[in-house]
Amino acid sequence: MTDPALCIPVLASLDLAESQRFYESRLGFAGEAYGNYLIVRRNRMEIHFWLADDRRYPEHTSCYIRGGEILDLYTEFAAHGVPGLSPIEDKPWGMTEFHIIDPHGNLLRFGGSTRELHA
Repeated sequence: MTDPALCIPVLASLDLAESQRFYESRLGFAGEAYGNYLIVRRNRMEIHFWLADDRRYPEHTSCYIRGGEILDLYTEFAAHGVPGLSPIEDKPWGMTEFHIIDPHGNLLRFGGSTRELHA
């Protein structure tokens, strides 16, 4: 059986319960806390959080979520009025992208190949 390696971001949170509420209620993730650690999942997306006591950690952290479902995600997030949602744009490097800044300042950038998304 093949078990491919995955890369999972571990972001800082100033309040794990608040992070869990935001990711579940606003972004459609399911989460579970383990003491001072939180894991949220939605389909094949998974993000981990550690409890931080300094705002500079989440405000200087980001992750990139790449895949073909970003157009549907953007439509869903916009319909739900997700705070911090940027416009979706075709970038000169061949990606279509948008981003969200979570309540603690973590930047989530979503992107997919412009060529593949508009084929």
